[in-house]
Amino acid sequence: MSKVYVDLICQQRPDFFVFENVKGLWRTKQHRAFYEELKSQLESCGYVFTERLINAIEYGAPQDRDRIILVGFLKTSFPNLPQSIQQHFPWKSQILFERTILNDEKWPARDSFKEGGTRKQISNLPVQLTVQYWFDQNQVNSHPNAIDCFVPRAALPKFKIIDEGDDSKKCFKRLHRWRYSPTAAYGNNEVHLHPYEARRISVAEALALQSLPKEFSMPPDMTLTDKFKAIGNGVPYAAAGGLAKSVYAFLETVH
Repeated sequence: MSKVYVDLICQQRPDFFVFENVKGLWRTKQHRAFYEELKSQLESCGYVFTERLINAIEYGAPQDRDRIILVGFLKTSFPNLPQSIQQHFPWKSQILFERTILNDEKWPARDSFKEGGTRKQISNLPVQLTVQYWFDQNQVNSHPNAIDCFVPRAALPKFKIIDEGDDSKKCFKRLHRWRYSPTAAYGNNEVHLHPYEARRISVAEALALQSLPKEFSMPPDMTLTDKFKAIGNGVPYAAAGGLAKSVYAFLETVH
């Protein structure tokens, strides 16, 4: 898909583009070589670019989600481009939280699962980065997609023995209400469990974890699988908005 996207950019030659991908493109020698090849192709088509590894939580989304962002500009469209795009692009202008907040030891780790139970919020951490904050803000229980949820009967006993906040397992990951979510990837056998209910999260709850406004909903004629796939593949709304504002601010300086 990355190669197809780059080929399309070189064919259509838009004034600028935003490329998003998993950080695995930087992780291994083979993937890094492929990524550098894509950049060389874009450069040969007349683009200059800037890149950064972002995390959705930096922009206020309740999710630990690393992504490579590459922003490119067509040199012939912007004669006033600075010599060093990397130094002048306002990457941090929309950052609300430093990514180091992910490593704060004060975040709750694991608590015993209590179906329907309450749990006191830790007051000295940003509540707007927590699962429960977004569930409440988006009114997930009355949302149009509130009842859209997989109900695998065979796994139900397992749903009741996994601690709140235990996201260490490859498959079943239980969210903690007063912590951010792991990456919202609802494929590859990952099953995100509700913090205090013995079930998987709903489409409404998944949308909340992607920081979408409560007014946004998935159409009723989509299959449940397609709904979760579309949500998981999307860029968190708060991060996308922050990146768009950064690009707009930069464009204002080079016109």
